[in-house]
Amino acid sequence: MKPDYLATVDVDPKSPTYCQVIHRLEVPNLRDELHHTGWNACSSCHGDATKSRSLLILPALISSRIYVVDVATDPRAPRMHKIVEPTELMWKCGLANPHTSHCLGNGQIMIGCIGDPSGDGKGGFALLDGESFEVLGNWEKPGDATAFGYDFWYQPRHNVMISTEWGAPKALANGFDMQHVKEGLYGTSIHVWDWTTHEKLQSIDLGMEGAVPLEVRFLHEPSAAEGYVGCALGSTVYRFFRTTKGDWTTELVIKVPSKKVEGWAMPEMPSLITDILISLDDRYLYFSNWLHGDIRQYDITDRSKPRLVGQAFLGGSIQSDGAVRVLEDPEGREQPPPCVIK
Repeated sequence: MKPDYLATVDVDPKSPTYCQVIHRLEVPNLRDELHHTGWNACSSCHGDATKSRSLLILPALISSRIYVVDVATDPRAPRMHKIVEPTELMWKCGLANPHTSHCLGNGQIMIGCIGDPSGDGKGGFALLDGESFEVLGNWEKPGDATAFGYDFWYQPRHNVMISTEWGAPKALANGFDMQHVKEGLYGTSIHVWDWTTHEKLQSIDLGMEGAVPLEVRFLHEPSAAEGYVGCALGSTVYRFFRTTKGDWTTELVIKVPSKKVEGWAMPEMPSLITDILISLDDRYLYFSNWLHGDIRQYDITDRSKPRLVGQAFLGGSIQSDGAVRVLEDPEGREQPPPCVIK
């Protein structure tokens, strides 16, 4: 077993090491599982000349550490700036398993967590000082923690934040087990929060079609009160939006069908949607099907009716040279050849 590391890739097309890993910063511990990263300074602080995105925040999903890395002093060889130990997160917030990190306009850093110190599910948010990285306490009001946590995204113009759910750390840490879904150890809801008061306003249950709602994205247009959430186990995408009454609701807009297979753990393989992005012009939605291995591009000009316009297979479990054979594909596609990057 080896420690996780932060890799630096040369992206200068004129450089002799273009597209190569030129540095690896290993963390000093094992079993961290570095996950989503964030910055120390928000773009909302752009009017303050003292603020710059010089430090990268690396939450460790399994160990509950938070690493702060200096990427400015020597960009080609980042160095460790500070380590926030899990005891700080657990004692001050009653939280563990940090996942999503966002910098805030007030200079603080907010990190969404998915569990409590005992390994049970708990969706809460820890606040860190943006200079000292001291854990300050919880963002959410007492008693408003959710059953599970994962990602979150806020839209200050509409005074709202939307958060999502994964599962209980004690279930997911040792690999996925369908029995844990039946036991209620994975989430199916998204949550609506008042950005100013930090109170939970709504919980919207997406049901099994929306099981394990992971990454959530608002449209980039600040006046738009809508966005999308990708649901891993359901292999679906839901649109969320504010109604004329002022509350929030959802609609199912994309469903990727499962493939009937042999040579795999189950007779049907879901696509398992993971990462999701919206283009800066709010025209396209992108997401990755982790098991099927493809990246999809949808035209979302009609927000309620996304249209598939692009697809690229980069890996996954159904490549033509693998052990899995697709018996029936509702989309009528051939098994893709292996992707070889030279």
